[in-house]
Amino acid sequence: MLAAYSRLMDLVQRACMILSGFCLVVITIIIPWGVFTRYVLGIGSSWPEPMAVLLMIWFSFLAAAICYRENLHIGIGILPNALTGWPKILLGWLVEALMAGTNLFILIYGISLVRTTWYQAISDFPIVSAGMSYLPVPIGGAILLLFVVERLWRGNLFAAPDDAALSRISTE
Repeated sequence: MLAAYSRLMDLVQRACMILSGFCLVVITIIIPWGVFTRYVLGIGSSWPEPMAVLLMIWFSFLAAAICYRENLHIGIGILPNALTGWPKILLGWLVEALMAGTNLFILIYGISLVRTTWYQAISDFPIVSAGMSYLPVPIGGAILLLFVVERLWRGNLFAAPDDAALSRISTE
């Protein structure tokens, strides 16, 4: 059962990587387009900046989930490294319980936020509702909650990042 859940989480992580990568590519294309239309053509396009903001929101929540699952998030390891045995396990469970609580809060109140703002228009980008722009909040919370469940189930509470996920330059 754990193996099947981990394979499903691998697929979720892969989808997050593809979507966040797509967001970055589109952002790097549309921002220069906005600059080109404003300064070269003299007719500023109104859509590239709000679209880039929306894509950055999607990127941020999806990339945060990926970083959490790969143990690449910011963490202070002084206390876990100083502990051994059951105190370290207890601390790990406490940290993950707090992480689960935070993401449950993000999920529940994110859904409420999306419902409340679903029919409100964004003035700069009227084809997208404000609720659509907040949709990454509950989705990111749900994905992170699934990853917390996996981490607790596996029991790898203070695992080091995988060597394949690290860049030598980023750790110098």
